[in-house]
Amino acid sequence: MQDGTLSDAEIARFDALAEEWWAPKGPMAPLHQMNPLRADWVEAQTKRHFAGIPSADMLDIGCGAGLLSEALAKKGFSVLGLDAAPAAIRAAETHAEGQNLPLRYRLGRLEDVLGEGHRFPVVTALEVIEHIPEPQAFMHLLAQALAPGGMLFVSTLNRTIRSLLTAKIGAEYIARLLPAGTHSWQQFIAPKALSSMAGQAGLRTVASAGMSFNPWRQRWVESRDLSINYILAFCKD
Repeated sequence: MQDGTLSDAEIARFDALAEEWWAPKGPMAPLHQMNPLRADWVEAQTKRHFAGIPSADMLDIGCGAGLLSEALAKKGFSVLGLDAAPAAIRAAETHAEGQNLPLRYRLGRLEDVLGEGHRFPVVTALEVIEHIPEPQAFMHLLAQALAPGGMLFVSTLNRTIRSLLTAKIGAEYIARLLPAGTHSWQQFIAPKALSSMAGQAGLRTVASAGMSFNPWRQRWVESRDLSINYILAFCKD
């Protein structure tokens, strides 16, 4: 079953990985490696836009077991992590126990939060939109979640031959860095297409960066190469 913005099959796929989510060399190893770059970029762009970190809650949509949520909470953000996968949320809450972070989690869908009238100065949806059946509808919901003047961060995979060979075939079937079937290349989105979706939702693209793995430094780094992994920042005027 799917409702346009979420697929039950995708929820179940990631829920099944909940117990291994925090294993650095487990099935989420690529996210563990990429996470410092993602968190640093969100922090830098947010500080530039707001001249500091907003004191109000930020929303991390599709938070899974909390890799990004925890990283941002440790940087001083007050974070609400939202996900529709119950086992993943339980794993996130368990991992956060005793850390005294400005962090809380909620099981549910974005529509539930919007229906309660909540709006946020910062919203993140990283490595989420490529798993959404109707990304344009999802982008409209993301825009609705933003307070006026707020910032939205979306990262995903570009729809190129390089991404097909590297992020799909290479990562899932050759190097086995990800479980087979994690991604569908047909759901990858080009940066121009994502910016267009954001524009249709009333958002303005304000920054972009490629996220590339540097084999010499054995780490993910910011780059100008958006041909595989990339992240965009949007503003709601």
